[in-house]
Amino acid sequence: MSATERDTTGPVTGPPSDLEYARTLAALRERVKELDCLYAITRLSQRHDLAPDALLSGVAAILVRAWQYPEIARARVSVDGREARSHRGGRPVSRQTSPVLVDGEPAGEIEIAYLEARPPCDEGPFLAEERHLLNAVADHLGRIVAARKAGERLRELSRELIRAQEAERQRIARELHDGAAQDLSGLRLALDALAGRLESGRSADPRALAATVRELGAGLGQSIASLRDLSYDLLPPALAQLGLAETVNRLCQDYAARHGLVVECYADGLEAGSRNFETDINVFRVVQEALANACRHAAATCVTVRLVASYPNLIVRVRDNGRGFVPETRLPEALAAKHMGLWSMGERVRLLGGTLRIRSKPGQGTSIVAEVPLAREG
Repeated sequence: MSATERDTTGPVTGPPSDLEYARTLAALRERVKELDCLYAITRLSQRHDLAPDALLSGVAAILVRAWQYPEIARARVSVDGREARSHRGGRPVSRQTSPVLVDGEPAGEIEIAYLEARPPCDEGPFLAEERHLLNAVADHLGRIVAARKAGERLRELSRELIRAQEAERQRIARELHDGAAQDLSGLRLALDALAGRLESGRSADPRALAATVRELGAGLGQSIASLRDLSYDLLPPALAQLGLAETVNRLCQDYAARHGLVVECYADGLEAGSRNFETDINVFRVVQEALANACRHAAATCVTVRLVASYPNLIVRVRDNGRGFVPETRLPEALAAKHMGLWSMGERVRLLGGTLRIRSKPGQGTSIVAEVPLAREG
């Protein structure tokens, strides 16, 4: 077969026409504009100094540059009641929108509009790629807003944690100063007086001397007891020695004695192997906080505490017969009022990889159920 025959029977190829080249170059330019748009919005989101209004205004200004006809394009961005526009005035001829979701919930909308008519494409005068870009920007903006909200919540909780730490330090300082420190100061004065009487020979009666010493010993015993109570609140020493079940049982007995409550404590299966200290101390704090809430807020007269080791979880149930509340409204109110007890219970359980459920109704008491993994030592 000759070369001429091969040329005429094979596919005919050649350089692209000027029109094809121009179309390809225009498409590439559009794709570059789209990539620049996403990159610019990402860079904008990294500026943590920007206020929410400035962020939305920046997104709107970036968006119009990425569309096929930027000279007649207008952008409107709204999130959480805030709105920003790339330009003012002008009546849209055509528009396309995409919702902004924050944590899966509708929070706003992005709108791109043309102020003049243009030839029809895939979606009115808009390209299919522009629809994809608009959806991608809306999704990206939703993630940015969610991250900012999470960061603000984290900063607020960090501030509350610092305040709680300072309040706890002040409480300990007051208890030491008003309790043990004053008792010990009084004992020291009494001992100094006793030493003066002995030196002067005014305490020759052994029985009177013994009575004085016994009084001083009783005062010292009260000081030791108050220091032990304070130390127990900070870290129960029996937790490592006796285990979670016995420590919680002693806590329940102490609350019953101090507050005049009926506190029933049941434990099942906890003797079968030891858990790690992190699990035990956090579960203990959850029970401690639940008992404190039953006494302080619920005005309960009876509380039941159950600890059940049901592999693979440890189930903790605390039930009281107090006044109850509406969890859906009380939990946000507690956070707003800087009451961190309920929040700290949930955080402790989540740190252990577990779940916390709070069920309550006004006048029907409160039930708290925590389930945490049965982590074991060794």
